[in-house]
Amino acid sequence: MRLLRALLRAASPAGLPQQVDFYARFSPSPLSMKQFLDFGSENACEKTSFMFLRQELPVRLANIMKEISLLPDNLLKTPSVQLVQSWYVQSLQEILDFKDKSAEDSEVIHRFTDTVITIRNRHNDVIPTMAQGVIEYKESFGVDPVTCQNVQYFLDRFYMSRISIRMLLNQHSLLFGGKIKVNPAHPKHIGSINPNCNVVEVIKDGYENAKRLCDLYYMSSPELVLEELNAKSSGQPMQVVYVPSHLYHMVFELFKISDRGGGVPMRKIDGLFNYMYSTAPRPRVETSRATPLAGFGYGLPISRLYAQYFQGDLKLYSLEGYGTDAVIYIKALSTESIERLPVYNKSAWKHYVENHEADDWCVPSSEPKDMTTFRSI
Repeated sequence: MRLLRALLRAASPAGLPQQVDFYARFSPSPLSMKQFLDFGSENACEKTSFMFLRQELPVRLANIMKEISLLPDNLLKTPSVQLVQSWYVQSLQEILDFKDKSAEDSEVIHRFTDTVITIRNRHNDVIPTMAQGVIEYKESFGVDPVTCQNVQYFLDRFYMSRISIRMLLNQHSLLFGGKIKVNPAHPKHIGSINPNCNVVEVIKDGYENAKRLCDLYYMSSPELVLEELNAKSSGQPMQVVYVPSHLYHMVFELFKISDRGGGVPMRKIDGLFNYMYSTAPRPRVETSRATPLAGFGYGLPISRLYAQYFQGDLKLYSLEGYGTDAVIYIKALSTESIERLPVYNKSAWKHYVENHEADDWCVPSSEPKDMTTFRSI
């Protein structure tokens, strides 16, 4: 908390720490996929979007900024985490600059849209930069089970918040940020949403890119066997109201683990969704344009968050010795696809500051005790 306030004082005008406290008292307002669609297709109005975002973005930013401040001091002091914090401070200040501006002034609206695009681009590398901070902390101080649990809890919420903020920024910038109102590459998209997202096409796209990387790194790749079954309209393509980039991210990651190559041992399944778990060498941090096949080990945890963001899920079912199945659940109705958003409140605060009691079940060591060396006392 002290470090965040120091950053706020150093990088922004007086009063911003109080603004963070003020906006963090409010809960974010989750939107449904139908609301995103209705606004973009029927009532697309830059002024209305401006009025909503200048209130909602500070709430979402402030909520997660309060949680960042509760991380261990040594993690907060890493250069990478400090950089991420500075991005959030700067972005919050830029949005708050429009708090009292007139919504009737077209120049204000235009500048706000430019600011939204600037913030979106500034946050492009939030995921790898925060991941780098965790690595810096882990290498310098190690991790105990309690810290690991708190970091896991935080990163799930932090990255979910980031997905939701980026969704708002993308919708506004795609709907109002260009001279051409209809994207010629995706004329039927409403912002980043495709009302008729062809599931098979996204799967094929994800496979081709995963195959290309697999061939590059391992000189071989498995073939894709794809079966499509539309239970509602037999013989018709399977379509869903969804964000294609979210679905692509999920299937791209899953192509790397869904197999019949022996499966994943049951004891390691949970580890696949742990941000501290990765079998890959430490990656180099460059830019968001670089996409290594394996890096920070965040592919599956982030993919699950994308699925959960609109009330879906991602599950792994592994049969050791046989193979692994991965299942993506997506809500069929746009009215039920509602944002899942973290809220900073007393329950969240308690998770960080209260001591976790010791487990009341014994935890076996990784190696069984050699009883031949056991000596009685």
